[in-house]
Amino acid sequence: METIQNSLSNPLSDLVSDEVYEILHTRGLIDEKSVRDYIIRKKYKSLRSQKVSASDAIDKLRDEYPYLQFDTIRKIVYQPAK
Repeated sequence: METIQNSLSNPLSDLVSDEVYEILHTRGLIDEKSVRDYIIRKKYKSLRSQKVSASDAIDKLRDEYPYLQFDTIRKIVYQPAK
């Protein structure tokens, strides 16, 4: 059961193990904004692979992140990952 909870709290599970993420997070070494942007880019790519138009995909992401403007999400998904 604990493994399930850890995997849900680790949004970077495809990049780092739950243990490494937990250590980095508890020591304040995770940039939450960068993690959010990574998740947004990942969801955008998934929506686009399902043949959702670019503007509709951004609108769906806006539903999930209502505090972000359309142009902000557009910049996130089109900027190269740092």
